[in-house]
Amino acid sequence: MAQSQKPDPKLREQITGLATRAARAALALGDLDTATKNAWILRSAELLEASKAEILEANRLDQEEARNKEVPAPLVNRLSIADGKWDNMIAGLHDVAALRDPVGEVTDSHLRPNGLRVARMRIPLGVIAMIYESRPNVTVDAAALCIKAGNAVILRGGSEAFHTNQALAKVLRKAARETGVPEDAIAVVDTTDRAAIDILLKLNREIDLLIPRGGAGLIRKVMENSTIPVICHDEGICHIFIDASADAKMATEIILDSKLRQLAVCNALETLLVHRDASERVLPRVLKALHEEGVEIRGDRATCDVFSEARPVSDEDWATEYLDKILAVKVVDDFDSAIAHIREFGSDHTEIIITNDHANGVAWQRRVNSSTVGINCSTAFADGFRLGLGAEIGISTSKLHAFGPMGLEGLTTRKFILTGEGQLGE
Repeated sequence: MAQSQKPDPKLREQITGLATRAARAALALGDLDTATKNAWILRSAELLEASKAEILEANRLDQEEARNKEVPAPLVNRLSIADGKWDNMIAGLHDVAALRDPVGEVTDSHLRPNGLRVARMRIPLGVIAMIYESRPNVTVDAAALCIKAGNAVILRGGSEAFHTNQALAKVLRKAARETGVPEDAIAVVDTTDRAAIDILLKLNREIDLLIPRGGAGLIRKVMENSTIPVICHDEGICHIFIDASADAKMATEIILDSKLRQLAVCNALETLLVHRDASERVLPRVLKALHEEGVEIRGDRATCDVFSEARPVSDEDWATEYLDKILAVKVVDDFDSAIAHIREFGSDHTEIIITNDHANGVAWQRRVNSSTVGINCSTAFADGFRLGLGAEIGISTSKLHAFGPMGLEGLTTRKFILTGEGQLGE
């Protein structure tokens, strides 16, 4: 096996220097009050609006280059920050500014028999490195959340969004200079050289947490090579199970929203499971509605029997995040079979049951251990904003530290604080 090429010494010096400056900035940032952090967030929103034309031109260039490289259409769509995406990005900043600052919050206070008071206090994690693909709005969302939670952030977006990310970072750092936030607390890797990621993955002295957000290849690379603790924001193989008692109208509305509201998002529906006792009563109506919206149905034999427009499913479909108008459909024998399928093929993201059986709903929430598990609602609710967290840094599919939509509290940890009156060890 050929040995991997060592990174260029100048690149190593560049990335290490960036991380060292971020670590120093994190120490200063941890001492800032909420008003200063909020001032940076709101000034960032103002400056972004003032620079909108320049940023959208950079975004147009990224999309054009992606099309020239024949990047798949769903991924090109992820690059855009125009129209509603721009408005949502700006609104997200205002939402984060309005959120309660978790830093310094004291919880779980109790008095020991010897009179010593023991409590927990929320503190920043330190330096968080984000490695992500496509969506450049992540640059703004992640920076806002990390700074509000007292963390410096190192952002390494995908090469396909390079121009947009650099334009956004320029504005965010300018806002920092104007509001008293350490400029190096918002660090953006300014090279598309993939060797920069290899260097970042080994900087465990400077970086406290690494969050990869993207496709399976990126997640695997990070997990296999990082010396830094990792929280994965992996692909979303999201399921809905139509239980035997499901209402056909409700099922149709929920499934259409889950699949079509936004295609290129990780909480979009990718696999539909149907109880055999509901297959003839509910499934034709649901699939007809999807088909009329242009969704390609890939079904097992039972699905093809009840819906002639379906094409045969392959084994690969059950583990595929389509991000497109394609849906895998399977008729299962019973409740347990639906859970078994999710345990085999799911990505620990979001699973919903549609049912009128209260006991089955409760059992679903107890037995399915993905990050978001629901009854009779859209998969769209696997989202920080919809869950009341404000903007989110992503949806964690790692079960340690944070699991599911990750907001401000997920970007902090807790230390023990002790208050005594001269107590000595017993």
